[in-house]
Amino acid sequence: MVQSLWDSSKADQLQNGLDQLVYRSNIIGADRRVCNIFGGNTSTKTVVQDFRGRDVEVMYVKGSGSDLGSMKAGNFTGLRMEDIRPLFERESMTDEEMVAYLGHTMIDAKHPRASIETLLHAFLPFKHVDHTHPDAIISLCCADNGKALAKEIYGDRFVWVPYVRPGFTLSKMIAEGVLANPKAELVLMEKHGLVTWGETSEACYAQTIKIINEAEAFIEARVNEERLFGGRKHAALPEEVRRSIASQVMPTIRGAVSDAKKAILSFDDQADVLAFVGGIDSPKLSQVGAACPDHLVHTKVVPLFIDWTPNADDVEGLKAKLAEGVAAYKEQYKAYFERNKNEGDVMFEAAPRVILIPGVGMINTGKSWALSQVSGALYHRAIAVMRGATALGQFVSLSENESYNVEYWPLELYKLSLAPAEAEFSRKVALITGGAGGIGSETARRLVSEGAHVVLADLNLEGAQKVAADINEKYGAHRALAVKMDVTDEAAILSAYAEAILNYGGVDIIVNNAGLATSSPFDQTSLKEWNLNMNVLGTGYFLVAREAFKIMKQQGIGGNMVFIGSKNSVYAGKSASAYSAAKALEAHLARCIAAEGGEFGIRVNTILPDAILQGSAIWNGNWRNERAAAYGIEPDQLEEYYRKRTTLLVNIYPRDIAEGVAFFASSKSDKTTGCMLTIDGGVPAAFTR
Repeated sequence: MVQSLWDSSKADQLQNGLDQLVYRSNIIGADRRVCNIFGGNTSTKTVVQDFRGRDVEVMYVKGSGSDLGSMKAGNFTGLRMEDIRPLFERESMTDEEMVAYLGHTMIDAKHPRASIETLLHAFLPFKHVDHTHPDAIISLCCADNGKALAKEIYGDRFVWVPYVRPGFTLSKMIAEGVLANPKAELVLMEKHGLVTWGETSEACYAQTIKIINEAEAFIEARVNEERLFGGRKHAALPEEVRRSIASQVMPTIRGAVSDAKKAILSFDDQADVLAFVGGIDSPKLSQVGAACPDHLVHTKVVPLFIDWTPNADDVEGLKAKLAEGVAAYKEQYKAYFERNKNEGDVMFEAAPRVILIPGVGMINTGKSWALSQVSGALYHRAIAVMRGATALGQFVSLSENESYNVEYWPLELYKLSLAPAEAEFSRKVALITGGAGGIGSETARRLVSEGAHVVLADLNLEGAQKVAADINEKYGAHRALAVKMDVTDEAAILSAYAEAILNYGGVDIIVNNAGLATSSPFDQTSLKEWNLNMNVLGTGYFLVAREAFKIMKQQGIGGNMVFIGSKNSVYAGKSASAYSAAKALEAHLARCIAAEGGEFGIRVNTILPDAILQGSAIWNGNWRNERAAAYGIEPDQLEEYYRKRTTLLVNIYPRDIAEGVAFFASSKSDKTTGCMLTIDGGVPAAFTR
């Protein structure tokens, strides 16, 4: 049952009507069983002073594009009620007329555009109104016998409104239905949701929770767990197995769904998903249509359901079915668009947003990790609705044409237009070895600043986690992921890539940056020192690049690798034969990979920095003392020594290398591969020939 989250000790401290509305909205949105992410709307009617100091009655209503769970006061729109009430006398009003009219009633032009369902709130004669999409209520409203069952639950306390797309007509129908029924306590909107009200914010919220729980209790009394979704056809594979399978197939999916633009993927194997994908009736049930109009923009009308018998030994067969399934889905979507398009419509990406795999789980796609999560969150709600609706009767949805008209509805598309513009590295995933260090962390921040998702791979997991936490705090949840990686350990590399794939779907950019450095005269260089440099800087770069190459080939959408070499890649450093030889190996390895990668759209380039002392674990260790000794100076004189030996008389910092990485990884260098870029301030001895 849904629990009340109302906390009087918090609510009583809120004197302002708008602040109380924010509080109520946030606790409604905190439980997705009550309201979809980005869905629903709330309002309060109160009295405020306008810019001339006059008392005016104002309705605050959720602004378009906001989410109840996280919205603040600035996400609500204030509208003058004296300007809105006369609309109730009109016979009709188009969406365009309504939007334009409401814009004139705003008390502050800086407020966001009002919700599509503003008039629903305005026409009801109650101080506080909630419109939500509770699982239990939508289950009732999406059951073929829902209206009859509602009478069993609510008697004569409800108003049933046939499905009409939100706007003026629906708002007036709701208000007229409520005014005609003095006993009305709620409105049930067919295939859509719930409307409740109250004279105080607390009473309104309490009514919302009460009505939901009445429906939920009715449904749960009729649920037969053994017969859910027609009974179980496929059991879930063990967690370790299904995660392994997902990590193996997600690059195939990512390549298949990425046409003109790439997609970020996320994997979900929660219990409700596993139960649904294993159901006998689920393949057919999943194709009925969306559980709620609010879902359509993010989930499309239907998901892609893969006809596959769970078998850990048939991963290649699953890959083939996924590639075929995505291709067929895209063709079907194009046909759906052609059948229903209106003049001026531009087709969205045709690939599925939700992919269901028996025994394994759900894979969601989006232009970012956050939006893939929105698709997933909404499909969890769809599963809950189908569970409830099939316990009551048959699950029904909108017609194809109405589904299309909601998906391509200008008022819904407006919400999408509020999202930030895509940047150079939007939809791309970068894995950076040595991600906790100076160059690695600065590169991560640079790429994320232009839209990338980054995986920080480092032996120093704690350091990588700190960098990831800083990035996520600034740029949003899960934009960065920290993984532990020893570049000399093949198993550790495979594990790190699997984790990256499970979180984002694949990789587009590899920054081979993990490093160390030692300094010894040649005749004092031990085999241990030689092998250490070769293992980390040679074998390590080889292993990281080889696995990335495999993933990029599997995706089939190209990729970028940037090796962080050194001035010593082309210059014989004094008393650094092991380090210099390994760095030369890196540079030539990069060229070899570039030669093979071209036909697959995989570019590989190398940056040759020099003396990056800032934020470097290498330079904070013995290497600083060893290099100072090699030049006959004190360790604290190194920065100045290196500056003076450059032709530009400058020091080089991690951000300078990050800029070089960003250039090689970007569209600006689309036709460049096998190249070396020196970023050392101009050391003549290291000029390339």
